Amino acid sequence: MTILKALDRIRQDWQAAEPGLDSAPMLTFITFSRAHALLGDAVRATAAQADLTSATRDLLLTLYRSAPPEGLPASEVAALLAVSPATVTGNTDRLEARGLLTRRLDPQDRRSWRLALTDEGRALVQAHLPVHLAFEAQLLAALSPEETRQFEGLLRKLIAHAEAQGLD
Repeated sequence: MTILKALDRIRQDWQAAEPGLDSAPMLTFITFSRAHALLGDAVRATAAQADLTSATRDLLLTLYRSAPPEGLPASEVAALLAVSPATVTGNTDRLEARGLLTRRLDPQDRRSWRLALTDEGRALVQAHLPVHLAFEAQLLAALSPEETRQFEGLLRKLIAHAEAQGLD
């Protein structure tokens, strides 16, 4: 059964089981969840082309776009990635072993580390980034540029509402 057929079945089943129930909020979240899983799996799979996991690729991309030459504190990297510091540490270990990033004590705070890309790490990002972006563009091709902007705007609106509710 395709995802769209399953979603239609779920909608019909709720209408049959509870005709007076407004199941629209739940159906919206189920649809969002299924789309996120399907598209997320596809995007994560592109990391393997660069011999990375999606998490290690995201760490490299974060350093590439956000870090000054001296690097970023590991805690800031974790915040930008929305992951735990322990996750950053584990991924840093793997990438450092491959020579893709460096980890140095922060001169301003000797209790923390600064992470920076090596030349090899920067070259890997520069080689992989066009492939990654082209694949994401292909996935979004079903939407017009205006629909893509609207979609992102609507998601940001939901995030702002959830954060205002204290859900962050």
